[in-house]
Amino acid sequence: MVPGIGPLYINAFQFDPDSLFTRPWTLVTYIFLHTGLWHLFFNMIVLYFFGTALERRVGNKQLLGIFFTAGVLSAIGYTFLSRPIFGIFPGPMVGASGAIYGVFAALTVLEPNLRVYVYFIPMRLKHALLLFAIFDFLMVNSSDMIAHTAHLSGLFVGLYMGFRMKKIHEKYMRTRYPGRW
Repeated sequence: MVPGIGPLYINAFQFDPDSLFTRPWTLVTYIFLHTGLWHLFFNMIVLYFFGTALERRVGNKQLLGIFFTAGVLSAIGYTFLSRPIFGIFPGPMVGASGAIYGVFAALTVLEPNLRVYVYFIPMRLKHALLLFAIFDFLMVNSSDMIAHTAHLSGLFVGLYMGFRMKKIHEKYMRTRYPGRW
């Protein structure tokens, strides 16, 4: 292990709104960095459960498309919505939460009544998404060092992509099976 390499690595690949145009690769690389093992563990657990469920419904290419689109657009949303809407100055960020929110939201559009456990409490997926969205909205102006605007941006990207996929699927089914769909 090289002493001092960690901060250099983080600084090179974290997303910083001030460096959006000079370091555009960070729109993707920040997704793979986390603030610690718990941050990584929690994100990967959520991605495993929701990602697996979404992949079964849409396939691996669409899952990756949703994940990376939500990840990139959550960083852009964080950059351009934080200050004008919430009056906060966005700083550097890391983590896959915005991308995972996109997966979570897309799955919710496709399977709103899927039963899940949130902190051991059973509920429908649509209620879980609403609960997390309200929490993030209420916490946007907190000083907890979490990019809640990125979470909400990823959520809206996932909702949009989920509704588009659902509409395309329904159109295909009506064309393929007229009178039965």
